[in-house]
Amino acid sequence: MGMTDEEIEWIATGFCARTLPKEEWTHRAHFAMALWLMLRRPDLVPERDMPGMIAAYNESVGGVNSDTSGYHETITQASLGAARAVLAGLPEGVSPGQAFAALMASPMADKDWPLAYWSRERLMSAEARRTWMAPDLKPLPWA
Repeated sequence: MGMTDEEIEWIATGFCARTLPKEEWTHRAHFAMALWLMLRRPDLVPERDMPGMIAAYNESVGGVNSDTSGYHETITQASLGAARAVLAGLPEGVSPGQAFAALMASPMADKDWPLAYWSRERLMSAEARRTWMAPDLKPLPWA
């Protein structure tokens, strides 16, 4: 199921303003936000800026960024790499909605996609939540 450019803009604007309802901050919304940043905000570097943005958003909706919940560095950086890999295969000038449709047609549409590359134990560790940890099952195809 895709998203329109307008739906992605709504998610991105709400996320940036920290007004997006918590229940709207889904797996799909994370990818929509990442693609929107890559395509519409050249002033930001998602790999650098999204960690702080996600942590601040989580806190704004009553969440906690800890060793067991909230922001997850390894999943975020892997997801940003996946989004960049999908974008690299698309024509220049693609819209966020078109990029999102392509990403949702890939294995990354499944929220458990990282478990093809990381063991659950490694991925869910406090260390993987705080810092980048390379996959322990197989390398990422775009790395």
